[in-house]
Amino acid sequence: MRKIGNTLYITLPDVYLSLDGENVVILNQQKVIKRIPLHNLSSIVMFNYQGISPALMGKCMSQNITLSFLSPAGYFLGRVVGEYQGNVLLRKKQILVSENNQQSLLIAKNMILAKVYNSKWILERAIRDYPLRIDIEKMRAISKQLSEILNSIEKVQSHDELRGFEGTAAKLYFSSFDDLILRQKEDFVFTTRTRRPPLNKVNALLSFVYTLLSHDCASALESVGLDCYIGFFHVDRPGRMSLALDLMEEFRPCLADRFVLSLINRKEIDSCDFFDYENGAVYLNDDGRKKVIQAWQLKKNEELTHPYLSEKMNWGLAPYLQAQLLSRYLRGDLDAYPPFMWK
Repeated sequence: MRKIGNTLYITLPDVYLSLDGENVVILNQQKVIKRIPLHNLSSIVMFNYQGISPALMGKCMSQNITLSFLSPAGYFLGRVVGEYQGNVLLRKKQILVSENNQQSLLIAKNMILAKVYNSKWILERAIRDYPLRIDIEKMRAISKQLSEILNSIEKVQSHDELRGFEGTAAKLYFSSFDDLILRQKEDFVFTTRTRRPPLNKVNALLSFVYTLLSHDCASALESVGLDCYIGFFHVDRPGRMSLALDLMEEFRPCLADRFVLSLINRKEIDSCDFFDYENGAVYLNDDGRKKVIQAWQLKKNEELTHPYLSEKMNWGLAPYLQAQLLSRYLRGDLDAYPPFMWK
């Protein structure tokens, strides 16, 4: 469990939440392991929960403390909110901002700035960590081009212009992706990003992990009361989680791509974990999916320091913190949306 800002995250298994006066009491096998004053909280997010007492639920509702319930894998299950929580106002504001080109562009621009910045730092870290195993000059040249794109993104005046720079940056970044694969080179070769369907093992891994990440981002957005189908960068379409796709752009390089590279380079997954179809499509088989999901959960338990809040946290909580910051910006509590710029 971890308290970040004014939100309490319950991630420990086998715990029960109860009420004692004005405090949340966290119990493990009827033993008190922590007490937290309710007046310090605005929301409680529960993973792997055993339960919560009706008395605590009632108290949270009376004090407008939101309760969000998620599965152990991070899928959103539901939320309990008080009568005057104001989530309708938040979603109305979200819709208004999404329909205003200039206001939505400000948010989209920051999200894509973070994506390109994080992509650049993947290459910079590779230069630092593997100077004898990669083409340093190639990496430096691409990193320099990404820096130039960052400067250009700052000046964009339209979504189409922003999408153009985002596409160029992604193409540049993926042109170096094969160089970052240091082991199992004969089985894991990357030339270009292919999606529907993925045409090699690396693309199959990327597509599957992006799916996991998109669900985590959707759960994060729902947990703070935002509509994950109303986006600022991706065009709204029926059944498309546009805002979840927006949010995950910040995490693709630093969380999803690094995770895929580690699976390959640490030999946690191999060619036996895939199935090749006659049409050229490549997908993970049952054993492969199980390996990836298990490793993904372990990855989300790794610690980092949040670049904006300067708080230690698990990678799995990062999308929830960003969703919270986005909701605070839409409510007018922040002057700008602070994207996740990892280093």
